Amino acid sequence: MSTPPVPQHCPDPRELDDLELLTSGAAGPIVGFNEPGSPITLELPDALRRHLADGGQVELVDPEGLPLARLTEGLRGLDVAPLAHAQFGPFRHLHLRPEVARERYAGRTVVPVVDLVTDTQLDRLRELGPVLLAALVGAGTPALSPVGLLRGTLRVAELIDAEVIAVPLTHHDSPGDDALRAGVLAWYAGADPVVELEPGGAVLPALADIAAHENPAPADQGLVLFFTGLSGSGKSTLARALIDRVLEQGRRHVTSLDGDVVRRHLSAGLTFSKEDRETNIRRIGWVAAEIARHGGLAVCSPIAPFAETRAQVRAMVEQAGGRFFLVHVATPLEECERRDRKGLYAKARRGEIPEFTGISSPYEEPDDADVVVDTTGRSIDDALQDVVRALAASGHLDLGGDSAPTPASQARAPQRRTPRPAAAPAPTPVAPTPPPAEAAPRPTLTVADPPGPLRVLFVCTANICRSPYMELRAREIAGEQDAVEFISAGTHGFRSHRVDTTIAEVLRERGVAEASIESFASRRLTRELIEDADLVLTAEAEHRAYVLEEVPTAFRKAFTLGQFAASVSRVDDDVTGAALLRAVGHRRAGASPEHDVADPYRRGRAAAQEAGDQIDGLLQAVLPRLVGERS
Repeated sequence: MSTPPVPQHCPDPRELDDLELLTSGAAGPIVGFNEPGSPITLELPDALRRHLADGGQVELVDPEGLPLARLTEGLRGLDVAPLAHAQFGPFRHLHLRPEVARERYAGRTVVPVVDLVTDTQLDRLRELGPVLLAALVGAGTPALSPVGLLRGTLRVAELIDAEVIAVPLTHHDSPGDDALRAGVLAWYAGADPVVELEPGGAVLPALADIAAHENPAPADQGLVLFFTGLSGSGKSTLARALIDRVLEQGRRHVTSLDGDVVRRHLSAGLTFSKEDRETNIRRIGWVAAEIARHGGLAVCSPIAPFAETRAQVRAMVEQAGGRFFLVHVATPLEECERRDRKGLYAKARRGEIPEFTGISSPYEEPDDADVVVDTTGRSIDDALQDVVRALAASGHLDLGGDSAPTPASQARAPQRRTPRPAAAPAPTPVAPTPPPAEAAPRPTLTVADPPGPLRVLFVCTANICRSPYMELRAREIAGEQDAVEFISAGTHGFRSHRVDTTIAEVLRERGVAEASIESFASRRLTRELIEDADLVLTAEAEHRAYVLEEVPTAFRKAFTLGQFAASVSRVDDDVTGAALLRAVGHRRAGASPEHDVADPYRRGRAAAQEAGDQIDGLLQAVLPRLVGERS
């Protein structure tokens, strides 16, 4: 009969440092975890605690799964039997057992170091003669990273008669901390004295580069933007809009960790149980922390309903030296349900989806958010400004300047810069001459329009009333031209249906050819149609929301038809075609119910004519500007 495997547990960083103290003998009389009065403790899951109480063993492993020690239940606590020591990590050769350090460095004064040495402290070290600098690198003890502390301490050792060791002494925020510190240092010193350095003084010039690296300016620090909120709150859309602003500015690289995308790749196979949802968030947090560790920018947008898991992600990021910036997208549940195009909330209320956040599973609203945004009744750009302002105020990300909306004549686009003229030879001095009557024009930036016609996509619900009317009337009003192509689709479009009978009658009355009406076939809106379009014009704001849920990156090119007409009126009359699209993407009018075209389906001829009148007026306002210079 085979022996069952010993269950394993990976301690947190503080506990791993404590384990090294115990297995190296540096903790002195403390030989195990959870001894009475000892600050060296270990938290275990309930199942493992019961396993130990029943006489079993637990194997402690490092984050890579290397077995380090075995635990058993002892008389005073949890007894520790070493299996191996950590084999990797920066400056691992400086982690010496106390007896090795005592033998190798006998006669040196032991001086604990927890921060970069200052000028006054260096003078004191010179007074002490030969010293052993004990860099206290345990979790929570040094004022900077363990690697930074050891780099700085080694550099100081080159200036004086000093040797360096690394001691994994942690900070427990416990009454026994001072006694543990004194005991560990005495264990390393043996018969030699221990001297503490007094605080004060200025950082040595020789350590200035380490200080700068360890304490970057906020704008240079790794940053994790963490959007949390209910399904349908707009968090993913805001996150995508922010990513676009960062990329448009061109100063930082950015990684998107969207909840749905992560589930398809990093967390494939996880369910939507509370445990698996928390695992998914922790995975997102770990990846984001690693990005922040290297100075990058990660934008995360999961629901993340539980405060404890969000706190764990914050801890991961801060431990990696990054800044965790929490954005609570606090759109009310009622509004989220109203926007729910997939019917998820309705299914949850019917009990078809278990543990659905906001309905059958709680959402714990954060009380530590850096900014709170409610997207109800607001455009994306308007809501995004709340986040942009908060980031600028924190000093971590300034999206002003290059990323601010620009006038139509300077709208952002791929640009071809006018070559700088070669420097002319220095002129021979001559007598002054009067200035010319008019200064020469300054070089301008040229903007290349995309090749081929602009592609305009009209969207309504079923693609049998409003959007086919827009498509067919747009072709009629624009006339013979090759500047713009018009197509249409429905968010819940039928497959290959003809135009609604009443709408077809109105189209005939207004000059649309019978062949065009008869050849029309409805279709359902797809991601590909949205991505291929240069402009997406919807009948109602609800349809635009559907478009942005499907393709969040389309926010600068998606409008209701009425909103687009209002936005066009804000741009100079001489801006047309592709330049017009770029301009209105940054000068959009706010969304308004009056922009919506009401659905005339099965509401009679008068409703169809009223919808047609509204659409015709809007098309006549925008089509000349769209066709413009290309016709």
